[in-house]
Amino acid sequence: MDIDSAIPSGAVQGALDGIVAIDEAMRIVMVNPSAQRMFGRTAQQLLGRDLSELIPAGAQEAHAAHVRQFMASEVPERPMLGRGQLMGLRANGEKFPLEAAISQLDVCGDLGGQRYYTALLRDASHEQELVATIAQLNRRLRSLFELLPVAVWVTEGEWVVYSNMACARLFGVARRESLAGRSIYEFLDPAIHDVVRHKVAQALSTQEAVHSMHSRITRLDGSSRDVEMVLAALPDHSRTLVQMVLSDVTKQSQERRDLLTSRSTLRDLAASLVDAREEERRNIARELHDELGQRLTALKLELSALDQSNAVCIPPQRMQSMIEMVDDTVSATRRISMDLRPLMLDDLGLQAAIEWLAQEFERRAGLKIALNLDPAPDPMHQKVLTALYRIVQEALTNIVRHSGADHVAIAITHTGSMVELHIEDNGRGFPGQPLQTPKGSFGLIGIQERVLMMGGQLDIGNQPDGGARLVVKLPLSAEQESTGYPDEGSCVSGALA
Repeated sequence: MDIDSAIPSGAVQGALDGIVAIDEAMRIVMVNPSAQRMFGRTAQQLLGRDLSELIPAGAQEAHAAHVRQFMASEVPERPMLGRGQLMGLRANGEKFPLEAAISQLDVCGDLGGQRYYTALLRDASHEQELVATIAQLNRRLRSLFELLPVAVWVTEGEWVVYSNMACARLFGVARRESLAGRSIYEFLDPAIHDVVRHKVAQALSTQEAVHSMHSRITRLDGSSRDVEMVLAALPDHSRTLVQMVLSDVTKQSQERRDLLTSRSTLRDLAASLVDAREEERRNIARELHDELGQRLTALKLELSALDQSNAVCIPPQRMQSMIEMVDDTVSATRRISMDLRPLMLDDLGLQAAIEWLAQEFERRAGLKIALNLDPAPDPMHQKVLTALYRIVQEALTNIVRHSGADHVAIAITHTGSMVELHIEDNGRGFPGQPLQTPKGSFGLIGIQERVLMMGGQLDIGNQPDGGARLVVKLPLSAEQESTGYPDEGSCVSGALA
């Protein structure tokens, strides 16, 4: 019996793997079609040839030694692994990796037994290409995660098993590898630990794609950041890995808080303006009744008495008394009018109105006010004149109420298309945040809103040698005024309190 009759022909011919049989002299005695295609040779070209012709020249000696070792071992079969990469040689000289298993085959014939050796061969070049492709895809995927602008970490349980460079920057660590093996709860606000555990359990146990939540993290330097965190279970077979994407929303959160604070402040300011308007009306009504009304009534009584006495000559004392009543009435009328709006602002201009205002504060509050006022250029819009006057008026009122100053310097200058107002005092200065005033105190906020609505800029702060400083810049012409709040370039700066 020969080897062809010992091996089922159909199984050999139809096998997808290559099959090569050799005798004890390592001559090829059988080769199936798969092996012929693998090596690029026909059966006629292979049968009777030495097995070494299928092995690259540099590996022939080692391969032959390995085959002889197997022949001498009496082991029925053995995979040819663990001895380095087995390489094959095609007819065109191309080398390719092989996976092989060798086994003994004893054949009984008329002249006695004959031993052959059969090698089952698999071309591993395609698998290596696939492995290389997968490795390349893995490298690209890892690079993609590394270069993502948002922070990503992957956890198993509570432990970090992977983090990208953006995650390292978010937490303030020099190397992303230093996060691996650490618990995520080292970095998360303790107040949300239970919520995170619940979200992680949900992500691992349900088919819902993502779970999101707001959180707060602690960086390596101890500072904190607000983050939006999105969790999703990775599709590994055991469903133990969770991917978390963290977006730094600290700036947005602060802007949201500032917006809410601003809205609340503006509501309080609007309510305060309504109250101030009513208080102003009460004061005007009281002054009209108590001063103008009483003086006019007294003057009427004096005139009625004179009329009833039929006196030909009016006594000088009574005449002087009536003249004084008229003078007081005129003075009260002028004062009430000036409190409402100084007519000299329209008639004599901004410089005269501020000089009169300074004299009034010097007289009433004992301040020493130094003025350095450039003449108002033409044209200066009426709204700009009014805004500058009211800002000076409010600033002096705040100085008297809060600063403890006794000297004030006021300067108005013009630079190009802008007018600048500088007010400085020698008082205690502003606290850390001037616009965060006690409830019911809206002087600086009123100044700020007036400046913003005019499209100007406001800078509030303290001087190096003590005392407060307020600088206002407003456009000169009506065309430059803002119809609402200015852009980012025209904003309030400085230490606002």
